[in-house]
Amino acid sequence: MKYEEMLEKALKKLPKRVEERKRFEMPRVISEIHGNKTILKNLNEILNVLRRDVKHFTKFISKELATAASVEGSYLVFQGRISKEILQKKLEEYVKEFVLCKECKQPDTKIVKEGRISFLKCEACGAKYSVRSK
Repeated sequence: MKYEEMLEKALKKLPKRVEERKRFEMPRVISEIHGNKTILKNLNEILNVLRRDVKHFTKFISKELATAASVEGSYLVFQGRISKEILQKKLEEYVKEFVLCKECKQPDTKIVKEGRISFLKCEACGAKYSVRSK
């Protein structure tokens, strides 16, 4: 069998339409405003998807929003009224900076501390980048 014939045979076996499926989906924020407090209701779900520490995430988001935040059970409670859109935007910024690999864009990363410097280490491609401390 010639190369061209084998190639044609292989191409016929391929599906007509190829779908790209991403295994990482950005979590959606579920929040409620009660009086002068905002409650992030799906904190545990977000942290499980991102594989990050609650302290790291809480410190980042409270600094970014310039407001106090405290963990109460499985909720994150902010002082002040914060819209769902702003919370979602801050979550996306966190993911871009502290979760997704800058090289291969995969979420298979972890934050490792070497001395006083924190690094984002990709378990998929092996890349390593320094990240600002929370």
